[in-house]
Amino acid sequence: MAQALTNPKDDFSGWYNEIVYRADLAGQSPVRGCIIVKPYGYEIWEGLKAALDKRFKATGHQNAYFPLFIPEDYLKREAQHVEGFSPELAVVTIGGGKELEERLIVRPTSETIIGEAFSEWIQSYRDLPLLINQWANVVRWEMRTRPFLRTMEFLWQEGHTAHATEADAEAETLQMLDVYADVVINEAAIPVIKGLKSDSERFAGALRTYTIEAMMGDKRALQSGTSHNLGQNFAKAFNIQYLDEGNQRQFCWTTSWGMSWRVIGGIIMTHGDEKGLRLPPRLAPIQVVIVPIYKTPEEQSAVMAAADRLKQALVGADIRVKLDAREETPGFKFNDWEMRGVPLRLEIGPRDVQNNTVVAARRDIPGREGKSFLSQDNIAAQVAALLTHLQANMLAQAAAFRDANIHDVRSYDELKQVIEAGGFARGWWKEDSEAEARIKAETQASHRCYPLEQPGGEGVNFLTGERADRVALFAKAY
Repeated sequence: MAQALTNPKDDFSGWYNEIVYRADLAGQSPVRGCIIVKPYGYEIWEGLKAALDKRFKATGHQNAYFPLFIPEDYLKREAQHVEGFSPELAVVTIGGGKELEERLIVRPTSETIIGEAFSEWIQSYRDLPLLINQWANVVRWEMRTRPFLRTMEFLWQEGHTAHATEADAEAETLQMLDVYADVVINEAAIPVIKGLKSDSERFAGALRTYTIEAMMGDKRALQSGTSHNLGQNFAKAFNIQYLDEGNQRQFCWTTSWGMSWRVIGGIIMTHGDEKGLRLPPRLAPIQVVIVPIYKTPEEQSAVMAAADRLKQALVGADIRVKLDAREETPGFKFNDWEMRGVPLRLEIGPRDVQNNTVVAARRDIPGREGKSFLSQDNIAAQVAALLTHLQANMLAQAAAFRDANIHDVRSYDELKQVIEAGGFARGWWKEDSEAEARIKAETQASHRCYPLEQPGGEGVNFLTGERADRVALFAKAY
């Protein structure tokens, strides 16, 4: 019998790590700080990638690919950028057995090398906007790693665009933030809060950074995607200019935006429970598993024939289905597929064959409440409806949990109490990097964002007593 999963209420970090490996998402790597992503985990990433890519192309973006290695000089051209990334850089100093004349940086992000390309591609206002996306791996030399959430090498996409005006760049930045929120909410069933990062938390070299913030099962925050208005900083560093309609040279306004496989970690931590992973149907590699139940060879023959008919009906409706014909007990299979988070289990035994029924067990609702009998007739339509309801219910469950754990605070003591108990503290805040640093040092909570949805009016800053016209979220974060 398999060892019981650690209870997330007892050890959330240990529970998370166990799920990553026991649900067959990833394997250990011989390289410290890296992981081997197994097919089951990679299929979740492929689902996210497809959902994003479809939306990118619908908004006019094109995919391209740029080199993994970046000349060190490129990073030095934008001072804030190199300062922000220098602690995380992996540097190549030897190639072909010889010391390199110019060191190469293993891609931590691509603003610099793409900026250099943009300076060559853009000549006139007719070349704008230039909308490029790259699917790639990046390397950041992390000292404390955790699978999917923070690894030295990870997969992501990074969008890079150039525009004629600041207004166009800002519209692009916010449009892509909306795309990210759409995917994470409607595909991953994770409710997120769209917001603006504070000055001290914004991307190195950016004018403004926007974020989508999610609450995990331990009430910590997870930054799940960011979109940056880079202003003209990178355009000036890399001479990205265009001739306007009056034949005058102007610097472009650029943006960048990225989302990585850390959303997989977000799915685990938002939806998982004491039995293992819970996957939203839209991203689940296997949406339905069929478990045949029998004792005698005669029962096996009838049950397997019915199970195969069910499978073919679901495959014909483009439902991702697995028929588990392993020589294991039904109980073992139930536990195994619950660990791997399959949204819907169909159980079929001899009595179900006689009654032309099948038992449907939902992963989002435990025990008897989550079970129902379905007719084998028109099974695909019934299953599709269940999956749709299941997706919506997982989002509703996560939203209810999040909303119950966001607390309004009017004083620093109240913030400390919220952070100690777990959750998001929301309060009036006036931009103050030193005060943010103090809060982080004393409570480990960081300024997550100024939510784009604001209450309006004014209030009193919970720390300083100054008047403030925005509320901000503070929380411990991954």
